[in-house]
Amino acid sequence: MVITQLSISLDDTPGKTCALSELLGDEGINIRALSAVMHGDDNMVHIVADQPKKAQDLLVANGYEVLTSQVIAVETPDHPGGVTAVMRPLARAGIRIRFFYPMIGRILDNAVMILGVDNLEAAIDALKKEYINILEARPGLGIEQ
Repeated sequence: MVITQLSISLDDTPGKTCALSELLGDEGINIRALSAVMHGDDNMVHIVADQPKKAQDLLVANGYEVLTSQVIAVETPDHPGGVTAVMRPLARAGIRIRFFYPMIGRILDNAVMILGVDNLEAAIDALKKEYINILEARPGLGIEQ
């Protein structure tokens, strides 16, 4: 129910994120979700890849410092208030959302969001109680664990 996120800090040089994406793509690794945020002069890139272990090994072998963390992917209704349907159960349960960003692709008519929270197990429980579908890492979804 949890998936691996890779976090890579890049300097703010044009083309760095492109080079990272190209490196992964050349090795047959698909980026399923990506978020890039500037922190001062650094760009923190968060990636969910279809083959996280292979991606991590490749990036480390090419000189990147890679941090891993566990996140959850949830189906999010694609209509006004759809994001609220996911956020409300977490707020009620007192769970802090550290970050969220969209995954590339859809499940039927729903968007998919990647969520980083302060308590994964409590978040999963709170979302399940509200019938929010939490996606499992599996090749059919395009994500291995």
